Amino acid sequence: MHVRLSTCLGVPFVEEGSDETLGVLSGILIHPDTAKVEGFFVRSSSFLRGEDLFVSALDILRWGRAILVSDREAIAAIEDRIRLQPLLEDGRALLGQRMQTESGRKLGTCADVQFDTVHFLVEWLFPRRWFKWGIAVPVSDILEVRKEAIIVREPQVPVTKPAEDLAVFEPMQEAV
Repeated sequence: MHVRLSTCLGVPFVEEGSDETLGVLSGILIHPDTAKVEGFFVRSSSFLRGEDLFVSALDILRWGRAILVSDREAIAAIEDRIRLQPLLEDGRALLGQRMQTESGRKLGTCADVQFDTVHFLVEWLFPRRWFKWGIAVPVSDILEVRKEAIIVREPQVPVTKPAEDLAVFEPMQEAV
């Protein structure tokens, strides 16, 4: 299934074999070099205090009206994920990052992403300028992700032939 992050915010996480809500989806962690979804941030449903936790994409069994995880222990503090610490400290995020073309033309800020819920790969970036959405950019057009901006390929402009090159047919005679 292909989903946009903005439509999934607030979806509950549920442990396999239980109906208890463990928390709700509050964010995403994407690897800037591979566009792979490393995992999701979970806002816990603790009554006294809510805290932001993390679940790896590998621990998600099924995605639907609720996100089914293998075990409640799969949702833990992000500090417990030692492998992800360099990624968090890198500062090259996709969401919230400025987007521009090779020539420097500004496209806006990456405000949303579309990803696949089976392979957990980001497929599209959605730039936004002020209150207006820009044209979606496929991940295959990303050249480089820097701390300052996401650099994308120049958009392809379709080539059109001039009108004089087009063949004009003479009108057919009417049948009697």
